[in-house]
Parts: sequence; structure tokens; C-alpha cells
Amino acid sequence: MKSCEKYIDKHSDYYVYTPSVTARQLFFYPLQCGHFIYEAGYSLSREAFDSFLLLYAEHGCMAVTTEAYTCEVSAGQFLFLDCYRPHAYRSSSGCECLWLHFDGSLARGFYEAVAAHSGIVISPKNPYPAREKLRAVYDLFQNRAPIREPLVSKYINDLLTFFLLNQPQKSGSLPQASISEEAAAFIREHFAEDIPVEALAKRAGLSPYHFIRVFKRETGFTPHQYLVDTRIAAAKYLLKNSPLSAKSICFQTGFSCESVFCSAFKKHEGVTPAEYRST
Repeated sequence: MKSCEKYIDKHSDYYVYTPSVTARQLFFYPLQCGHFIYEAGYSLSREAFDSFLLLYAEHGCMAVTTEAYTCEVSAGQFLFLDCYRPHAYRSSSGCECLWLHFDGSLARGFYEAVAAHSGIVISPKNPYPAREKLRAVYDLFQNRAPIREPLVSKYINDLLTFFLLNQPQKSGSLPQASISEEAAAFIREHFAEDIPVEALAKRAGLSPYHFIRVFKRETGFTPHQYLVDTRIAAAKYLLKNSPLSAKSICFQTGFSCESVFCSAFKKHEGVTPAEYRST
């Protein structure tokens, strides 16, 4: 379809899509996508447009304003915009972009995770892999190909995952996400041992206070909660898949005594270890 908007070059095109009920329940799904050549002077302002926008600037630049951000997206950068909230963008010198309006049950969670670390303008060192996923969605529509909704969802998921895995970091420092990942990996490997939070913080090169804040922000758990949950998960597996007694499982999974184990297990699962094993 050809755009009838002002300051959109005639060689631009866009496509609309109505997702199935299954797609709305299970997948990321496209709503509109296009390739626009915005001419100098283009501007748009909306209170809301129920979707999230992924835009890749091929050439030129575009100024963007939201309630929380004032920024510019330039060639080689991506824009990830929450269009449920008021927003505006404009180009004073012209801009060529690939874009996709999409949604899905996990869309907001991905948006908030990406925006918290990178803002809404993402600048990967190598944008090509993500750009090709966005292009693949557009090509399906441009080529009038059958829209296989699980495949399109995969393309969008790959894009969003790329953003999370390629977050900017301060030169010469370990990114905070890696701090929590390293600590979580250490806990999973050594959960049966005594692991003071001070030891985890020292490994990360942080104070205990700062380490706990970083870990909880990145995982949703305090280090202690993550350790206990890991121990309980291991105990659940052994209760269902081994002949070991509850007492043996208690010590194999790092609890100090059987009463502490039973209390923690019931608090976590709502039943005692014996009741869990018998179900």
C-alpha cells in the first residue's frame, strides 16, 4: 500500500495485518510494517497508537519525543517505542527507515527491560543481524508471501533478544547484567555449600549493599532468595527421582539441618517434603 501522508516519498510502502486469535494469545505479532522515505519536514504526533514500534534508520535522522525521552535516532540505530503512551517524531532533513508496529503478551516486558538498560534508541556495534530480522518481516509482506505467524514471532523475538544481549556497557567495566549472571552461575554450581553474600559481592568487586541491589534488579530475587530457590529446586528433583531420605537430601542441598529444610520447603511449596514426595 502507498502512504497518503504528507512528506512521505512515493516510493514508500506499508502493509497491515490482522493477527489470529492464536497469535494474540501465544506470539509476538505484526500489526503494520513498512519501508518509508521521510522527506524533510515530516512530523507526527499521537496521544496513543496501541502497539510497540521497532524502527531502523537506514539513512538520515529522526528526532523523537516521549513523556520520558527526548532523543534522536540516526543511521545504523534502532528505535524501540511504546506507542501506547504519547509520542512524537519528526525529521528536518529526511530519513529512510524500516519499521514495524507489533504487540504480544511479552512485548511490554521486553520493552521495559530494553529501555531500562539502553533507552529507546539502541546502537549495536553491528546492527546487521537485527536489521535483517526486521527486513525479513517486511519482505514477507512485500513479496505477498503466506504469513506464518510462529515464524514472524520468532523474527521479532530474535530482534528483541538481540537488543538484550547487546546492551551498551561502560568501557573497561563488567556490565551489571553480567554481574548477576556470573553470581547466579556460581550459586547454581555451589548451592550445597555455605555461600555468604559477602563472598559473592567480593567476586563481583562490589560492596554487599551494592551487589544485592544489582542482583535483585537484574533477577528479581535477592541473592539469598535465589540460593534458597535453587536448593529447593534441587531437593524437589531428588525427592521425586531418588531413594534418598529427606535428611540426606537436606544436607546434599545445603540446608543446615532437617528442621530448617522442612520449614523452608513447606514455606516455598505449601507442603512438607514427605507430602511432596507422595503426590
